[in-house]
Amino acid sequence: MRVERTLTLGDRLRAASARNRSRTARVSGPTAAVLKYVSLVVASLVAIVPLVTLLFASFKTKAEFAATGPLDPPKNWLNFSNYSKVLLEGDMIVAFVNTLVILAVALVGTILLGTMTAYAIDRFNFRGRGLVMSGFLVAALVPAVTTQVATFKIINFLGVFNTRWSVILLFLGTDIIAIQIFMQFMRSISRSLDEAAMLDGANRFRIYRSVILPLLRPAIATVVIIKGIAIYNEFYLPFLYMPSGDLGVLSTALFRFKGPQGSEWELIAACTILVIVPTLVAFLALQRHIYSGLTSGATK
Repeated sequence: MRVERTLTLGDRLRAASARNRSRTARVSGPTAAVLKYVSLVVASLVAIVPLVTLLFASFKTKAEFAATGPLDPPKNWLNFSNYSKVLLEGDMIVAFVNTLVILAVALVGTILLGTMTAYAIDRFNFRGRGLVMSGFLVAALVPAVTTQVATFKIINFLGVFNTRWSVILLFLGTDIIAIQIFMQFMRSISRSLDEAAMLDGANRFRIYRSVILPLLRPAIATVVIIKGIAIYNEFYLPFLYMPSGDLGVLSTALFRFKGPQGSEWELIAACTILVIVPTLVAFLALQRHIYSGLTSGATK
């Protein structure tokens, strides 16, 4: 009888606990959903409102921009005078060409150097392997601004100052983030593929070119997007190492509309929209590669 009473009491306590949990879930469920959607709306507004402000300003005249608020829509949505002035007088076409040349050469070089470095570190056991990785990490931790004097002297000594090659060489520098992404993904590639290729008579370079490089496509896509956006938005290096007007890139082209007598903000807004559109289109088209490339090496 005592056992039956104890079991009955325990059943009652468990039932009461279950009822309390269900009540808590019913109360917290709607509240959590409301908080979640409120946070998403706030985050969306923080990201969208500046873009909407730029879009409105790019269609306004100078007088209209001075007389209206930032969120007031333009009176004439077909006013493309700011865009035409930016393209013709701001040398945006030349800036686009210079940016594409620097972007293409730097990305190809980064992929080749990064994949080769990751392949050598991951597949070969050599003396000083840990020291090499430590050197990469130390170089990544050193603030770039502290080495600008030495870097400028090296670029000037090589005779590439005020040319595209100055910025390309600096972007080709060892990127520890790219190497880490390549190494993380390469660890998921079985070494048996290397051994099978060696049995077929392939040398190390053939294994890298025919086996490793094609399997690194998700990681390469991730590095291309991350590094490409960084190069596309870089301002300091082109401004310092390419001061000539005909060597401007998109980031430095924006600076031309700012002068000592004031800034033409409606032109800067139009120029900014032109700079944002290619990046936005590329990100929307390739965003799935970012997540797959960053996580596939860790989950396989």
